[in-house]
Amino acid sequence: MNLDSPGHEHSADRVLLLMATRLKWMVWSLAVAFAVVLGSYWYYQVVRGEHYGRLAENNRLRILRLDAPRGLIYDHSGQVLAENTPTFRLLIVRNRSADLEASLAFAADILGHDNSEELARSLERHRGVGSDVPVLLAEELELNQVARFEVSVLEHPEFEVSASGRRLYRYSDQTAHLLGYLSEPTAAEQDRDPTLVAADMIGRSGVERLRDRALRGTAGERTVVVDSRGRLVSDEDVDRLDAVAGEPVHLTVDLRLQQEAQSVLVDKVGAIVALDPRDGAVRAMASSPSFDPNGFAGRLNQEDWEQIVGAPNRPLQNRAIQNTYPPGSVFKIVMAVAGLAEGLIDPEERIWCGGATRIYDRRWRCWQSRGHGRLNLRGALQHSCDIYFYRHGMKMGIETIARYARRLGLGGPTGIEFPGEREGLVPDAEWSLTSRGLPWYPGETISVAIGQGPLLTTPLQVAVMTAAVANGGFLVRPHVLAGGARRPEPVGLDAEVVAFVADALANVVETGTGRRARNPVVTVAGKTGTAQVIAQETWTRSEDLPLEHADHAWFTSYGPVDAPELVVVVFVEHGGRGSEVAAPLARRMHESYFGASPQT
Repeated sequence: MNLDSPGHEHSADRVLLLMATRLKWMVWSLAVAFAVVLGSYWYYQVVRGEHYGRLAENNRLRILRLDAPRGLIYDHSGQVLAENTPTFRLLIVRNRSADLEASLAFAADILGHDNSEELARSLERHRGVGSDVPVLLAEELELNQVARFEVSVLEHPEFEVSASGRRLYRYSDQTAHLLGYLSEPTAAEQDRDPTLVAADMIGRSGVERLRDRALRGTAGERTVVVDSRGRLVSDEDVDRLDAVAGEPVHLTVDLRLQQEAQSVLVDKVGAIVALDPRDGAVRAMASSPSFDPNGFAGRLNQEDWEQIVGAPNRPLQNRAIQNTYPPGSVFKIVMAVAGLAEGLIDPEERIWCGGATRIYDRRWRCWQSRGHGRLNLRGALQHSCDIYFYRHGMKMGIETIARYARRLGLGGPTGIEFPGEREGLVPDAEWSLTSRGLPWYPGETISVAIGQGPLLTTPLQVAVMTAAVANGGFLVRPHVLAGGARRPEPVGLDAEVVAFVADALANVVETGTGRRARNPVVTVAGKTGTAQVIAQETWTRSEDLPLEHADHAWFTSYGPVDAPELVVVVFVEHGGRGSEVAAPLARRMHESYFGASPQT
């Protein structure tokens, strides 16, 4: 083979040229790649250097929330009613978990759950909350459980253990309706209030709801240094903003009297209200059946919640302000005031009661089947004669009766701070046309005259009405927050009218239907009431009726007679006669209050 031939020389030149071209492209490619690398470094280090520096710092720093202790609640003498006890809670940050199902299984094992389904259900309620926000998974952790989560932080950085305060209601069901209860905020509530997080607890009823924002305080935060696995590097804070504890709340309530009120209602359905007739300060407000608000301070599962909501006689209902009932014969106080003020009742005129009478072609019975004989106004109140007030109700008419009922605080909100107060109902001709589409019939006035018919009141409204008689004719605004008193407003009655009715109510307790309220500690004035639940063509004793048809028992009272300090209203649903059931309970209330604070 001749290597020096011209053809071979041309082939070698082509190889050299190809190699030179490839080398040139390699050099240019390396140059471009190097330029890209240098450009990237310049962009990220110079142009975006500050931004990525902050991100790196954030990966090194972690902000931890400091919960604010909820404010304490006190009675009027400084007794603690609601406080906080230390507890450990387990939080989970879902976006830190590589496998959420495995994370829940791990937590269930430590917490002693048979499976992780309950924890998964707990997370469902936080579906609308961002996955980077810590949410409550479990609470009241034991120390050994806390330790196991802490030592597992490398494998499970999604879990955080937080020391917090759990709400404790010292007197549980005895103050439940007054203080209320707590629960976690919903996602919508968190959206409306950026200060709330999923693990917070907010007031749902009572004082806890009324003063929720002040009681919550303001959460703080601490900034700490962590390593790449999220472990705390140092106990020292990079930055710290201390939490501000919630404000204390002081009530007008007398704890001892509140306990007595709840005690006398045990095994009964009803309510008791006690207030100061001078300024409307609520000393006790009990509703039965009650509930234990401590069960709400932690996480309440759906089954427990449904059991409470579906319990007989609705224990969450505050019967003192949220239920309305016919007032029965306690309404005769309004009748007496209205008749005297309008000059339609001569207090000395005597009316015959033979046990029944005929009005508007209908036979109307008195509760005393054998009758009371001839009675004047004082005697009619003393013995609660129905016939007497039937006759005067017919003379007064519904408009006059309704006008005075409203002046004495019935048929509208009392103004107490609690939300959800029912207004009750004082009917008249306009109401009948508007609500029923029917004219008001005269026979209905006869029923209203003894506190029956469509007339409805709350126990608190009856207390306000009674206070207006006790204090000489002033309408008070009931309040449970200390410092919430307002100047009572005059109802526009002559002093002689109020004094006459007050004196007659003292006779009710001394020698009339309220005798079972008499006690050796303080002189008491009052009025019994028995409200029928169903109409009866023939008289049947309440105790002979089925429980759901039995009469409601009322007794409203105040003492001391000469210088009233306390109004007590007792209501027992389907309790029977007010004189036999409610009056003795009022006696216990007066004895409890004045026994330790003697009459002056």
